[in-house]
Amino acid sequence: MSQSEENLVDRRNSAAVTLTATTSQLAASSDRQFTMKDGTEVTLRSIRLADEPLMAQFHQTLSGRSVYMRYFCSLSLESRVAHDRLVRICHVDGEREVALVVDHLNKRMGQQQILGVGRLIKLDAQNEAEVAILVSDQYQKQGLGTELLRRLIEIARSQKLHRVFGELLRDNLAMQTIVKKLGFRFRLCAEGASIPAVLEL
Repeated sequence: MSQSEENLVDRRNSAAVTLTATTSQLAASSDRQFTMKDGTEVTLRSIRLADEPLMAQFHQTLSGRSVYMRYFCSLSLESRVAHDRLVRICHVDGEREVALVVDHLNKRMGQQQILGVGRLIKLDAQNEAEVAILVSDQYQKQGLGTELLRRLIEIARSQKLHRVFGELLRDNLAMQTIVKKLGFRFRLCAEGASIPAVLEL
């Protein structure tokens, strides 16, 4: 987990808050239909408090490698689906953060599924934000990561941010390809396991 995410979690509590008109409008405008490369229809929408059980199921679909690529460390499934953690994840402070999920109705199973999650986290006293993407292993390489990131960039621009960035592990070649395609520039460092990727808006 990055430092900005840890700071955000420390500042929040699990109590529900009344959403502002601006946040409500953003949630409504975030819904977007998308067709994956295999023809599957999905919806990109804002995360909801009621998504906790869907998020728990989502984490069960992630491999250890996908978890490591996202959080830069190994996290057990038990810790990732802990109730307190999922409540924090599903409760978004609209003034500081945007969280989108990829929502899919699996008609064969007759249930909703979350296939991916994208977050935009604004930094204190700076007109910039950090982005992060996580997609279920089964649905990787279907365009979901690119579409989630593209939508977060659009939201960042609509909120008049000047810059978005992400921290990528050096061996996360798939994510490096996505951010490069969307215009990010890498800040190569001689040392360290990660690479900063920055997009000027």
